[in-house]
Amino acid sequence: MNRNNQVHSFHLVDPSPWPILSGFSALILTFGFVSYVHGYAQGNFLFFWGFFMILCLMFFWWRDIIREGTYEGQHTARVQLGLKMGMILFITSEIMFFLAFFGLFLILVLTLVLQLVEFGLLYF
Repeated sequence: MNRNNQVHSFHLVDPSPWPILSGFSALILTFGFVSYVHGYAQGNFLFFWGFFMILCLMFFWWRDIIREGTYEGQHTARVQLGLKMGMILFITSEIMFFLAFFGLFLILVLTLVLQLVEFGLLYF
């Protein structure tokens, strides 16, 4: 069922204001947090304003994605497969990153302990 009058099965994204607005909101959130930590008078206001803006933008952006997929029919079977595969690859890459990070940390700690034992600075 093709409700979007397209001859292809891909989703071409329309221009959206949400990415730039969420970037500015994250900047305000960061400035507010740093100002609050350093004790400036309006730091907590900026922090909570940035947090509120990010929550609002998350709501509006996800509302648009749900509208595109549900009512406009932009998320065809091929697009849904791409979204699922993208999420699977993202989660897999995060798992690999953390395994590599903590594996390197474990190797460095064990190497340091073995060197300390070898030089007689650490006794068991």
